[in-house]
Amino acid sequence: MTAAEVARTLRTAAGGRTPDNCIVRAAASTRQRSHAHGTGRALASLCALLALAGCGTASPAPISAGELSEARTFPYFRIYWVGPSFAGQPLVATDGQRDYISAVGDSVYYGNCVPGKHILGGSCLLPLQITTVVYALHSNVSLGAQKNTVIRGVPAAIYDEGRSLELYTGRLAIDVFSDSLHNALAAAMQLRPLNAPGSPSQALPLPLYCPGLAGSVDASVRAVMERLPGQACQRSSAQLAFVKSLTR
Repeated sequence: MTAAEVARTLRTAAGGRTPDNCIVRAAASTRQRSHAHGTGRALASLCALLALAGCGTASPAPISAGELSEARTFPYFRIYWVGPSFAGQPLVATDGQRDYISAVGDSVYYGNCVPGKHILGGSCLLPLQITTVVYALHSNVSLGAQKNTVIRGVPAAIYDEGRSLELYTGRLAIDVFSDSLHNALAAAMQLRPLNAPGSPSQALPLPLYCPGLAGSVDASVRAVMERLPGQACQRSSAQLAFVKSLTR
């Protein structure tokens, strides 16, 4: 069963709506923001059952014109993609407005499940998934081992043994999930808005908030953090110091 076929099965099970393409989200549940509740739990279970049946190796069909059109008119914020294909793998699905969950964001999916990449309790891993979400202030400690860096002119964290990146831009975070650091970085360099003008040759807009980076921050990252609009990190540090002073 291909990723597209599973998506259609899930859409039928959900009464015509694909709930944020949980074939991939269930697989990455330990890496993404949790949103499983109510119907979501039942659908996640369905994803796990489908995963046990195995993911197909047949080439998935590219995304339909209608689904791509829905993504192009997504109204809430810029969602990012890398074009109609990545490393020879076609864009096969997007969340769009109908499948949007604010706490999780909106995703685009490339290729078919990678053979041998089944995850216990989840599903198989696609070659590339890009999730754009409105950033909520938090610490990155939960990401586990990570490296802070600068990618496309903005702060970013590399985690999940190098397979995943999180870039901080505007009021958004962009998560890039792939099967290797090489592919994750290659995708990051090709990021551009799907529903707005933009080019991969341009630097991403600086974040309007201070990302909750965890671990060491080198001089290049610190330099970017210190010049964020509105002195976001300086204000954040001052507020934290004030709160700590009240608890002494």
